[in-house]
Amino acid sequence: MIERLYETYLASRRVTTDSRHITPGCIFFAFRGETFDGNTFAPQALDQGAALCVISDPQYKVDDRCIVVPDVLATLQQLAAHHRRQLSIPFIGITGTNGKTTTKELVHAVLSRRYRTHATAGNHNNHLGVPLTLLSLPADAEIAIIEMGANHPGEIEALCAIADPDFGLITNVGRAHLEGFGSFEGVVRTKTELYRHLAQKQGTAFVNAANDILLRQAADCHLSTISYGDTDTAQIRGHLVGSEPYMKYYMEDGDNVYSIQSQLLGNYNFDNAMAASAVGRFFRVDYWDIKEAIEQYTPSNNRSQYKDTGRNALILDCYNANPSSMKVALDNFEALQRDNKVAMLGGMRELGTESRAEHEKIVARLTGRDDMRGVLVGPEFQFVQEMASPRLMWFADVVAASNYFEQNPLSGCTILLKGSNGTRMWELEKVL
Repeated sequence: MIERLYETYLASRRVTTDSRHITPGCIFFAFRGETFDGNTFAPQALDQGAALCVISDPQYKVDDRCIVVPDVLATLQQLAAHHRRQLSIPFIGITGTNGKTTTKELVHAVLSRRYRTHATAGNHNNHLGVPLTLLSLPADAEIAIIEMGANHPGEIEALCAIADPDFGLITNVGRAHLEGFGSFEGVVRTKTELYRHLAQKQGTAFVNAANDILLRQAADCHLSTISYGDTDTAQIRGHLVGSEPYMKYYMEDGDNVYSIQSQLLGNYNFDNAMAASAVGRFFRVDYWDIKEAIEQYTPSNNRSQYKDTGRNALILDCYNANPSSMKVALDNFEALQRDNKVAMLGGMRELGTESRAEHEKIVARLTGRDDMRGVLVGPEFQFVQEMASPRLMWFADVVAASNYFEQNPLSGCTILLKGSNGTRMWELEKVL
């Protein structure tokens, strides 16, 4: 069955899970969701030109062009894994608690200076996004970059079984998705499933020389590594200059020094840029090309973006949040030499029993400073109502916050917007 699917796939190199995106010769994978059943669209997909439909409900089998399987997702993953085994180009797997999408984009920008490079679109890094990324790989691609996310143990191992990376990069490990991982140790075990996969196939990992946890984990796996960072032991060395507000750093190449002015906010992006620099050097990308690639990269999707609205200066870092990313965002915000700073922070999700304690740490940090105000959004911060702090405001949700600031506009402020994706903190931009 996989051979038949693969032969059909090679004829068009198109698969889709959305019946609205049918193209002639494609394969339609019919998924079921809470509010829809893709099986019902199989006849329509065939009428619109799909070559095959993979379905799980036999009542929608129109003819032999419908392949009935017990698990549509598993079949898609098997097809992607089969395709991967036919390819001999380098595959780079990227995971981590924070910064993996930005790092993936930077690695893509750097490697594209020399190679035809294909990378995960957006943050489609899960059990569905990874196989779709593999099956969207252009026939002439020379390097593939696969972002891999996880919120439960075993997920990185499962994604490695599909993507089979030869090279890997873990940006960092932090306190995120604790509800699923159970503990910080669970986060480390899951993220380093990438290292164990690489060790089994004698691959290579790019490791931050300043991250003792990842260095130790790589050593325990007897894994070949390329180190990067600002330590004397790093094989690819660079040094952070600062962020006011954009991050600037320089790289060393013997007696030569290359100064790089990025369009990324925050010192925390130094590690992401150095990771991309290390990957680039390993794959023989020239230093000048690395410099130009990183300087020309513009962040999007509310990741490390800076916007001057005419009334306020906004730091949009509200794609997602966890205790680790919240800490470095606040570190950077506190270091900015600006007046009238306001930290607008949404609740952090999926922290389980650690949620109250982690949100209390943020509130304690805000109340311990007199150089900025705090605006807190979401039920996770509701306990601040019990406090009588004139520098803190709380809103149940982003709608309530938007309504308030529409009636009571801010001006002349530098504002950090950060929170878990579900809090939708980016919606505040229009009233700021």
